[in-house]
Amino acid sequence: MSVLSDHIEDFIKELMTEADGMAELQRNELAQKFNCAPSQINYVLTTRFSPNRGYITQSRRGGGGYIRVIRLNIDKCDYVSQVIEQNLRHGINMRQATELIEGLVQTGLIGNGMKNVLLAAISDRALIAAPEQRNELRSSILREILASVLLREDE
Repeated sequence: MSVLSDHIEDFIKELMTEADGMAELQRNELAQKFNCAPSQINYVLTTRFSPNRGYITQSRRGGGGYIRVIRLNIDKCDYVSQVIEQNLRHGINMRQATELIEGLVQTGLIGNGMKNVLLAAISDRALIAAPEQRNELRSSILREILASVLLREDE
């Protein structure tokens, strides 16, 4: 199923590239194109085009309904500050952290090398702490790295 999701994601991103950061589509037409259920389209939209990954999705229901996917034009410092404030104030599990880091890659704020370093640094194997403390520790590590590396990069 993830291969299909990858194809749908790539198709939507290609549409966005052609339309300067925005794609307007119809769920049923897209489902027919990829020979899948409309719920698969919903899955891709909610997991791969979330605000944490630098996208906003809007929809209008009904016969002439549509889904609009918009790539956010992000000011780096403001975005990183917002990520820290909204997502890293308290503990964060590995799945949420991975999604957040993937969003930083997709918005162009970090590269794949930094992504791999961050994922290694916050993995359960690297966090030698009691399981109930790992999410808080993971959040703290991400907060400090993002604040020092990304925000101070502009100085």
